[in-house]
Amino acid sequence: MGWCTPRKSGGPGLPGRCFHRAPARRRASKSRSSSRHSIEASPQYDAAVPDSADLDLRLVRYFVAVAEHRHFGRAAAALRVAQPSLSRQIRRLEQQMGARLLDRDPRGTRLTEAGEVFLPRAEALLRSAAEATAHTRAAAQPGRVTIGYTPGLIVTPAVRQLRRRHPDADVRAVHVAWNEPREALSGHRVDALVTRLPLATDGMHVTVLYAEPRVLVVSLDHRLAGRESVTLDDIADEPLPRFPDSDPVRSAFWRLEPRPGGRPAPDGPVIEALEDKFEIIASGQAVAIAAGSHTGGLRRDLTTIPIEGVEPSRVVLVTRADERSRLVAAFREYAQTLLTGPAVRG
Repeated sequence: MGWCTPRKSGGPGLPGRCFHRAPARRRASKSRSSSRHSIEASPQYDAAVPDSADLDLRLVRYFVAVAEHRHFGRAAAALRVAQPSLSRQIRRLEQQMGARLLDRDPRGTRLTEAGEVFLPRAEALLRSAAEATAHTRAAAQPGRVTIGYTPGLIVTPAVRQLRRRHPDADVRAVHVAWNEPREALSGHRVDALVTRLPLATDGMHVTVLYAEPRVLVVSLDHRLAGRESVTLDDIADEPLPRFPDSDPVRSAFWRLEPRPGGRPAPDGPVIEALEDKFEIIASGQAVAIAAGSHTGGLRRDLTTIPIEGVEPSRVVLVTRADERSRLVAAFREYAQTLLTGPAVRG
């Protein structure tokens, strides 16, 4: 298909010029080829990114877990999924997004530039989904409340009082892992939580309930066992166990850091669970710092010693700052009255 200009006047024998249009299919193919070269993306990713409504929140949650742990193995363990399956799901998300989000190297996993951009938005997306679900459920069941508590803490007297005063309410009490208090609240798994400081409290309402002394936990045959008290100088060279990916502020509080002179505490073995900590202490590999009331059910081969000159641990009731539930307000009142120390009765 084409067209020709008429023969030029005054120029016998001079023909007009003819032009030909390339077939539509060839032009479109050339345009697509040019477009492909203009997009900076790996061949395995589709450049067509879906609308946000098409994103699978489960895949987004997997990505956030890997980004937080910076390690596929630890993230898989936290999510309770197999590592090969987690890797496949992350690749699926990257294909949906049209960009590589994570890079692996011998030292672990790091975010790409695209991953750095996506992470805060992914976290906001998960928060919004959790809030939407929680608010919808609350509207459908206004008489339900979930009270959380972390290890070694008792909420029974206040929970019983809430049930007595609000017999038609569905009141639940659930255990929350020591390292998940903020996630449990922000993720709306619980409506109120009794836990220990330190804790990131931005966006939270905090009510201090009582204080507990911090004590040293040692094996029965440790050189310090039987002492009436110890000082920081007494334990200056004693190694303390470490938790992987522990919050730095929380870790410093329970390791009594920095020590005099700005030194960190000596490092003991890395542990994954509280039970492992007590086994390591009993075997003489380390000592530990604990809240006084948390040692009531201590193993028979362990003992505690008061520590002089350190501030106590504080037990608090934490709720979301925007929480308006009448049941949460009632529980706060009962907690302040009934949860006043380790030896509460109800």
